[in-house]
Amino acid sequence: MTHEEESALILRCPAADAAVAAHRAHLDLAAGVGMPAHVTVTYPFRPPGLLTAVDHRRLEHVFASRPAFSLTGIRTAWFGDAVLYVQLAEERTVRALIDAVTEAYPEHPPYAGAFADVVPHLTIGHDHDVATLRAAADAVSARLPFVQEVGEVELWAGPDPSTRRGRWHVVRSYPLR
Repeated sequence: MTHEEESALILRCPAADAAVAAHRAHLDLAAGVGMPAHVTVTYPFRPPGLLTAVDHRRLEHVFASRPAFSLTGIRTAWFGDAVLYVQLAEERTVRALIDAVTEAYPEHPPYAGAFADVVPHLTIGHDHDVATLRAAADAVSARLPFVQEVGEVELWAGPDPSTRRGRWHVVRSYPLR
C-alpha cells in the first residue's frame, strides 16, 4: 500500500454481476483495474497509507450505527449522455451512509465535491459513444432488477483508474448493524 494509491468506500454488489459485468468490463475504467460492481459511498477517500487506527475506529462507529439493508437496482438511467448507470430503489438509505461519512470526514466529500447533488448509483459505463451505451442499457435493462443484501461497507484501494495500471483491492470492511 502506498500513499499514491487512492481509496474508496463502497457497497460491493455481486448480485448485479449477471446484469452488468460484461458491459462494465469494457465500458467502465474502474472495472478494468479490478473494481467490482459497486455503489460508491465516497471516492476519493483518504489514501489508505494515511488512515490511522483512529480513522478505522471512527469508520467502524459510523457504519455500526447504520442498519444492514437490501439494495435493489431497478432500472438504467443516465447522467447526461456520457454516463450509464443502474438506478437504486434505496437512494435515501445510501445517501444516509454518504452523509454520515461526509459529516465524519468533511475534507473528503464524495467525488471531491464536484457534484452538488450526489445520486447513489451503480455505474455501467461512461465516456463511450451513445449508441454503444444505449445497447448496454437495453441489455442490462432486460436483466434487472437485482437485489443485493448489504451488511458492510468496504474500503478499497488502488491506482487512479485513468492510468489503467495496477489493480484495486479490498483493504478492509466495516460491518453495518
